[in-house]
Amino acid sequence: MSKSYGVRPLLDGVSLGINEGERIGVVGLNGGGKTTLLEVLSGAEAPDSGRVSHSRDTRMAVVTQRTELPPESTVRNAVLDPHGFTAEHEWAADARVRSVLTGLGMTRLGLDTPVANFSGGERRRVALAAALVRDLDVLVLDEPTNHLDVEGVRWLADHLLSRRCALVIVTHDRWFLDTVCNRTWEVTGGKVEQYEGGYADWIFARAERNRLAQQAEDKRQNLARKELAWLQRGAKARTSKPRYRVEAAEALIADVPPARDTVELVSFAKRRLGKTVIDLEDVDLRIADRTLLEGLTWQIGPGDRIGVVGVNGSGKTTLLRLLAGEREPDGGTRREGTTVRLAHLTQELHDLPGDWRVLEAIEDVAERVQLGKYELTASQLGERFGFGKGRQWTPVGDLSGGERRRLQLARLLMGEPNVLVLDEPTNDLDIDTLQQLEDLLDGWPGTLVVVSHDRYLVERVCDKVVALFGDGKLSDLVGGIEEYLRRRSSLLSADDGAVGKQAEDVVAAKPNKLSGAEDRAARKDLAKLERQLDKLGQREEKLHVELAEAATEPSRLQSLNADLRTLQQEKDDVEARWLELADQLD
Repeated sequence: MSKSYGVRPLLDGVSLGINEGERIGVVGLNGGGKTTLLEVLSGAEAPDSGRVSHSRDTRMAVVTQRTELPPESTVRNAVLDPHGFTAEHEWAADARVRSVLTGLGMTRLGLDTPVANFSGGERRRVALAAALVRDLDVLVLDEPTNHLDVEGVRWLADHLLSRRCALVIVTHDRWFLDTVCNRTWEVTGGKVEQYEGGYADWIFARAERNRLAQQAEDKRQNLARKELAWLQRGAKARTSKPRYRVEAAEALIADVPPARDTVELVSFAKRRLGKTVIDLEDVDLRIADRTLLEGLTWQIGPGDRIGVVGVNGSGKTTLLRLLAGEREPDGGTRREGTTVRLAHLTQELHDLPGDWRVLEAIEDVAERVQLGKYELTASQLGERFGFGKGRQWTPVGDLSGGERRRLQLARLLMGEPNVLVLDEPTNDLDIDTLQQLEDLLDGWPGTLVVVSHDRYLVERVCDKVVALFGDGKLSDLVGGIEEYLRRRSSLLSADDGAVGKQAEDVVAAKPNKLSGAEDRAARKDLAKLERQLDKLGQREEKLHVELAEAATEPSRLQSLNADLRTLQQEKDDVEARWLELADQLD
C-alpha cells in the first residue's frame, strides 16, 4: 500500500497485517504518517496504490484526532446512537456507558448533558467512550491518552488488557506502550518497521539496528585500508567464537549518561537563584464556588524538581498559573525571588507571524543558549526539537499543531529561564522529541514544576511528586505516582460505599406502589426475564460466529440470517416486557 499527499510520500509499498488479539503500538516522528496509516488501515482514506482488505463482518471502531461529535447531541446520543442502539436498548447500555465515562475521568457528566459546550478534551473522551462500549474485533486509537490524567491512563490500560479484540494504538506514552502492547510498528521513511514487544523492546531493537547500520558503514569505508593491511601481513586462518550478544550489550550501555547529580545541580541553582524562589503562605485558591486549596503554605526552593498530579479538573493548571504569577491567590500571599526568571509553558498555542521561518522564530528570542552542560545555537536547539536543517526554513503558518508546540517549547528554553513551570509538556510530542526534552531537563540546573500524565517523564526528571486530591490540600507523595494511584483507589472505594448506602436509604424510604404479593411476583418475573435475556444474548453471539463461518455458503447464510432476525424480534419483545415491569417497580 502507498499513500502520498502532494509530492510527499508518507507510506511507500507498505505490507503488513493485524492478527486476532494482537495489541500493536504505532510510533514515529510527528508528521511521519502514523495517523495516515490508521486512516488507510481503517478505510477512512483510500490508498493511492495497493489494497487494504478486512475479513468479512469485521467489527471495527476508529477514534482519531479528527473524530467529530454531532453538535446537537447529548452524551448518551453521542455514545450510543452511532452504533445502532435504540431507546429500547438504552437500559442495558447506560450502566456500561457510565462505567466507561467514570474510568475516563468524566464522573460529573450526566448522560443527558449536551456536548455543544464541551472542551476539545471532553469531546475526545466522549468519542473514545463511544468506541469502548462496543463489542469489537479491532479497535483503532490515535493518541487516546492525550486528554487523560495519570489515573485515566491506567484505567484505559487495564480496560484494553481485559478485552480480547485486536488493538492498533498511536501513542507517545511510553508506560502505556510497555503495559498494553505486545507488538510495535515504527513508521519511518515511508516504511513500517515491525518489532516484537512494547516500548522497551523497541528501543533495544532500534539501538541494535542503528549499531549494525553504523557497523556496516564503517566496514564499507575502511574496506580498502583493511584489505591492504591484510595483504601486507599475509592471510592466516583464524577462528573465534562469536560474542555478538555480549558485545552488543556492552556497546549499548557504553555511552549511558551518569545519573543526575542532584547535589551539584541544587548547588548551582542556589548560585543562580539565591534562597528564595517561590513562597506561598496561607494561600486560598478557588474556582467559582469550589475551593481548590485552603490555607496552603508551600516553599519551592532552588533546584527543586516537582511533579504535580491529580484528576482532570482538580486544579493543576490553576495552581501552575498561581505559581507563574498569572493569577492572584484568593487569600494569603505569594512571594517570588528577585533573581527569578520564570518561563511558563501553557497548553494554549501562542500565535506567531505566519511568514516567519522556524529558525527566525527561535532566534527572535536569542541566538545561543546555555542549558546546564549544553551550549547550543538556535539551530542546534531546533534540531533537538525535531526541526532539521531543511525544516528550519518552513514558514510558521505551515506548521502542524504538534510542530507549533515544539517551537513554543524551543522559544521558551532559548530565554534561559532559571524556573520552569510546564503544563503537559508532552502533548503532541513524538517519542524521539520526548527523549530529547527529557535529556535537556534531566541535567537542567534550575527549579522545575511539571504537570504531566506521562509517568516516564515525571519519574525521570522529577525528584518529588505532590497531588491534589480535592480536599483543599497539597499532599506529598513519598511513593510517587504508584502511591497516588493507591490513594485514589482507596478514595473511590470509600465514595462507592457512601453512594451505595445513600441509595439503600432512598429505596427503603420510597413508598411501594404495589402490594406485597404483587411486588414479589413482579420481581420474580423480572429476574426470569433477565435470565431469558442472558440466554438470548448468548444465542445471538453464537449466531454471529456461525454467520462469519458461513460466509462462503449462501444457503446456510440465508438460513442463519432468518434465525437471527427471529431471535432479535424475540429479544425486543422480552426487553419491552422487562421495561414495563421495571417501571412498575420504580
